Amino acid sequence: MKKGNPALLPPALKAEVEILAAGSGGEIDLTDPECPPMTEAELAAGGVRGAFFRTIPIKKPVAMRLDADVLDWFQRQGPGYQTRINAALRAFMAKHTW
Repeated sequence: MKKGNPALLPPALKAEVEILAAGSGGEIDLTDPECPPMTEAELAAGGVRGAFFRTIPIKKPVAMRLDADVLDWFQRQGPGYQTRINAALRAFMAKHTW
């Protein structure tokens, strides 16, 4: 979403937001089959809130000197060039385990 003034909400969405803001939108259905509560076994096995995010490698900012043509090639592929450089390094790392 671009910064600045957001676009006006359509009337149907505005009415829904007003209902939710008033607190009369009903109760949250905690028995949703799409998102069942955790079982005792899952909790005992370490099922905790945010566990998924702990499995993702932590990103660290670094200053790195790359050849200009290599950097240019990745940048010409479009947005996300840093992610592609990371993926290329990860593939190299997986192939060359010492």
